[in-house]
Amino acid sequence: MPHRNAPLTVEGRQRLIERCRTRPIAHVAAEMGISRACASKWVNRYRQHGELGLLDRSSTARRQPTATHTDVVARIEALRRAEKWSASRITFELQAEGYALSRRTVSRHLLALGLNRRRFIDPSGDTNRKPRKITARRPGHMVHIDVKKVGRIPDDGGWRVHGRGSAQAKTVERRKAKGACGGYVYLHSAVDGYSRLAYTEGLSDEQATIAVAFLHRAKAWFAAHGIAGIERIVTDNGACYRASAFARALLGAHHQRITPYIPRHNGKVERYNRILAEEFLYARSGTPKPNAATRSLSGTSITTITAPTARQEANHRPSDYAQA
Repeated sequence: MPHRNAPLTVEGRQRLIERCRTRPIAHVAAEMGISRACASKWVNRYRQHGELGLLDRSSTARRQPTATHTDVVARIEALRRAEKWSASRITFELQAEGYALSRRTVSRHLLALGLNRRRFIDPSGDTNRKPRKITARRPGHMVHIDVKKVGRIPDDGGWRVHGRGSAQAKTVERRKAKGACGGYVYLHSAVDGYSRLAYTEGLSDEQATIAVAFLHRAKAWFAAHGIAGIERIVTDNGACYRASAFARALLGAHHQRITPYIPRHNGKVERYNRILAEEFLYARSGTPKPNAATRSLSGTSITTITAPTARQEANHRPSDYAQA
């Protein structure tokens, strides 16, 4: 495929051939801004192969002495389709059979075969991964922390209430075009994985210093509600959680960062963020009033929410872990 600055495309090569029928190749090459050798190359290809010779050729070398043998590639495909193994497992099996291949080589061949994704094997698109529950054994065993960026709700509501394309939504868009900006509120949340006791603050940013200060206040709040120590803190890979200041603020707690682009590994606090959006932030429309919820989102006070699970309600007293 020609690059973006290529002087000749397929159509340009055909024009080159037509002009070279009656004129010298050197004159036509100078006229089209290419070298005489380049013009001669396309003329010779046209004489040997006709119009097919004017098409782009693959840049792959004709001989590849170190290329993987076709029998090995067929074996990789057979193991993938029959056993549905991963590239690591296929590499292990091939090495046991005497083939010296790396996992990256097997992954490359699976991509070329169109079998790199598990859903590409089965027509139904099923996967071989079974969802596993995130189970905390005791209060403070796992505390999930995340930040939810929330736009400030304009007067009379926005598109979430009135729908996209509504008069209110268009009014907000016109204000944005003129430079007006309602701003954002960053909801820092911490959820205990065992009791589902949750603590949320509406802050002005998501920098590391703010996240560290929130962590200290969350620990103090959990301690006041019966969770004296935190053993593990689960977060995503945000910049505020990768900072050295946040690592120093853990004070002995194990910091577990989830796999990138897989938010379900921190699913408890992600689901909690969705509950905040659906049942608290955008639950109803109306004129904003200076109540507790509005003050909490402005950053002047703290919002605390307790959400006991069915297991907690059945086996424990709510007063054991939270004070409503």
